[in-house]
Amino acid sequence: RRRQRRTMAAAAEKSFFRRPLPSTCVAFSSAEGRALFSAALAKDSAEPYFALAEQFTTQAEPAYCGLATLVMCMNAMAIDPGRLWKGVWRWFSEDMLSCCKDLELVKREGISLQEFARLARCNGANCKVVPGETCTLEAFRAQVVWSTSPKSKNGSDFCCSYLVVNYNRSVLKQTGTGHFSPIAAYDAQS
Repeated sequence: RRRQRRTMAAAAEKSFFRRPLPSTCVAFSSAEGRALFSAALAKDSAEPYFALAEQFTTQAEPAYCGLATLVMCMNAMAIDPGRLWKGVWRWFSEDMLSCCKDLELVKREGISLQEFARLARCNGANCKVVPGETCTLEAFRAQVVWSTSPKSKNGSDFCCSYLVVNYNRSVLKQTGTGHFSPIAAYDAQS
């Protein structure tokens, strides 16, 4: 029993559980996070949120943030993968996104923005890549405003376009380097 506790203590020293959110970020579930989200909802700037929330998935591997983001977006856009997921169900999951890069390699190194775009295209989505260095802050904000507004639905019942950002986590004082995330809501005031 003591040996088991020592082993668990040693493992705990070499790992972490729920790292604290850096002060540069606002927790979605906090009072401030809820207020920001409520403001975005009130201003019609959270159009993609509900479709993405219905498809929310936690990445199965530390380097699968790109795959998990793509799975959420593809399923939220109701794109039929044209092949079975499990049983009789056709549904995107991370393990189905191997057309461009071996998943064992993705587990080790993740995917690049260009690989994300190739995966989206070879699985039936249109995808436009805009590298950050070629986009002004004003142009980026305009795209965020459009993609979170009802205009992103193009008259349909669901969003047909999602904005995904690929950024360096260290800029936000977070652990790790590259990360992918869909933009689901925006509060212009903050």
